[in-house]
Amino acid sequence: RGRHTEGNMEAGEGVSASTPTEEPNGSGHLMDFLDEPFPDVGTYEDFHTIDWLREKSRDTDRHRKITSKSKESLWELIKSLLDAWSGWVVMLLIGLLSGTLAGVIDLAVDWMTDLKEGVCLTAFWYSHEQCCWTSNETTFDDRDKCPQWQKWAELMTGHAEGAGAYVLNYLLYVMWALLFSFLAVSLVRVFAPYACGSGIPEIKTILSGFIIRGYLGKWTLLIKTVTLVLAVSSGLSLGKEGPLVHVACCCGNLFCSLFSKYSKNEGKRREVLSAAAAAGVSVAFGAPIGGVLFSLEEVSYYFPLKTLWRSFFAALVAAFTLRAINPFGNSRLVLFYVEYHTPWYMAELVPFILLGVFGGLWGTLFIRANIAWCRRRKTTLLGKYPVLEVIAVTGITAVLAFPNPYTRRSTSELISELFNDCGALESSQLCDYVNNPNMSRPVDDIPDRPAGPGVYNALWQLALALVFKIVITIFTFGMKIPSGLFIPSMAVGAIAGRIVGIAVEQMAYHHHDWLIFKNWCRPGADCVTPGLYAMVGAAACLGEPRRPQKRSSPLLRQSRPESHELLPESTPPTLATDERGPRGKAPLWAFLTQDPTRVEELEALIKDTDYKGFRVVISRESERFMGFVQGRDLPLAIRKSPFQDGVVSSSVVYFTEDAPLLPPTNPQPLKLRRILNLSPFTVTDHTPMETVVDIFRKLGLRQCLVTRSGRLLGIITKKDVLRHMAQMMNQDPESIMFN
Repeated sequence: RGRHTEGNMEAGEGVSASTPTEEPNGSGHLMDFLDEPFPDVGTYEDFHTIDWLREKSRDTDRHRKITSKSKESLWELIKSLLDAWSGWVVMLLIGLLSGTLAGVIDLAVDWMTDLKEGVCLTAFWYSHEQCCWTSNETTFDDRDKCPQWQKWAELMTGHAEGAGAYVLNYLLYVMWALLFSFLAVSLVRVFAPYACGSGIPEIKTILSGFIIRGYLGKWTLLIKTVTLVLAVSSGLSLGKEGPLVHVACCCGNLFCSLFSKYSKNEGKRREVLSAAAAAGVSVAFGAPIGGVLFSLEEVSYYFPLKTLWRSFFAALVAAFTLRAINPFGNSRLVLFYVEYHTPWYMAELVPFILLGVFGGLWGTLFIRANIAWCRRRKTTLLGKYPVLEVIAVTGITAVLAFPNPYTRRSTSELISELFNDCGALESSQLCDYVNNPNMSRPVDDIPDRPAGPGVYNALWQLALALVFKIVITIFTFGMKIPSGLFIPSMAVGAIAGRIVGIAVEQMAYHHHDWLIFKNWCRPGADCVTPGLYAMVGAAACLGEPRRPQKRSSPLLRQSRPESHELLPESTPPTLATDERGPRGKAPLWAFLTQDPTRVEELEALIKDTDYKGFRVVISRESERFMGFVQGRDLPLAIRKSPFQDGVVSSSVVYFTEDAPLLPPTNPQPLKLRRILNLSPFTVTDHTPMETVVDIFRKLGLRQCLVTRSGRLLGIITKKDVLRHMAQMMNQDPESIMFN
């Protein structure tokens, strides 16, 4: 994919009317785009950026036409109302499908994760927890044990304990993990290569106006949904929350194809995808408002007010659909639901700060180590054989994870246990404290108590789990399977936070007379909540690894007043003429004139050149610029010319509005006025590049023309702007290629 993209982008480097670069920019003649005479004219090639101005103009003209027709008849009025409400219908469908898929994924992951350890005899499709819900023989002490659920060794040999049973369960656990991961990577490799990874960086790039055909297709949706279940169930150190954003955006793209309002306008389509991203976060974390904020602040390039309300509606529908499915069995929307009854104290800011430092160190370690491993992967056999890499990492993960109960279980279950406070009904090993019946209880909450053997046993197991998660996540993220980084990052922070929380709790209990504890922690009081420390640690570790990876994507973020990126000033100031193309000894630009030209002459020009655009001038003598014809549209118009009766190779081509009358013996002329862009965005050659960068950011341009006294000098493309920004930041200009 990287080589394919690089070829396309290189072909679009800084060009002119006839330059070998991306198609030229501009909104074009407004009404000309309404009734395009040729199919596919005005569309975009793969791995190219869209023209936001042109898409906005096309939608404005479409809306104006619908409004004018609505006054003609009742049927046209009904059609206009349906068009106005189509956006809300799309949001409803996105919410319903996203919530349903998220619920199905959650249920399937729970079942397949437990399938590695055993099976429910009464109903094999039940997970361990669901199987024991209906059991009348489950006790408080053994709430996770019931006759209906049997481990594989007990089912096969009749023995639940002993070395033989342990080895058999161990072996089957590894075999199930290898099977799940093998199916996941095979399906991705064969049917949908775009289904790997989390998808969020690519979604951000697509929403900025980049075209990646197939990335949000039907096959990608199907394969991503299935392989996400397999990858998470295999026990690899990855999460499903990030990929759910990709799944939701695939749902949005699917429903866009049902409405021409969105399927024929790439700008409108991205409004729907912004709302779909909000729905994806909503079902991932049970946070509709958080999903809208994520879409607004992190992924969306263009986010009008109506998209804000529609995103919130889609996120709400998705969340309530997920709640109706109730995959967690607690009738709640949030992924980790906890309640803390004890407030934190100012002195606890010290360990909180230390957890923040740990989060920063973890993020730095992960980013640098993961980038180094990704570079190393390209030079090893693992890079050439992604299936082998997945199988190897899965085998190592399963072998090392099974002996430790905190790495054997799913990461979501681990985080949930680490967040929980130790109440009277908790039977976790982390809640194995020594109870003193004579201990005074001046408060309603359970007071701090000395740690029992279970807590100390859990501490060293958590320490091993922390090291294991840190190392294995570095090698897992980036493989050719669906993978999210949210949950593994939270797990690392939650483990570290719980360890710190228990340490502070025991210090406060055994040394309550110390100055740091004396003012707020009296004997017999509930002073420290270890689960709160786990939550703080998870938040600290969640932020740092989510910083951009070192990716090469043509992403030019739209600047906001509160977060404007300031570039270093260049000396002397860089002008638009310095960055325009063509450069050096580039050939003279080819051009078209308003004078009559034959179809066969145009075909020869297209065949002999690889230009992405042609300037149209009044005459060869004046070369006065009057418009642009996109290099993609011109051959399409000629190829589709049989739609105009009587057009042959000897037909005359006109770019004027009114063609002169021809003798009856002459063939029918080909009129290409409709594909002529009469209003491309232009700047003068003395425009500062700082202004050009702001123009590209705020208007979403693909490229703009550089003129002097009405004569065309060259073109500045989006790639030229990105190259200029990289140079100003002392970075490699060629690192902007999408890879």
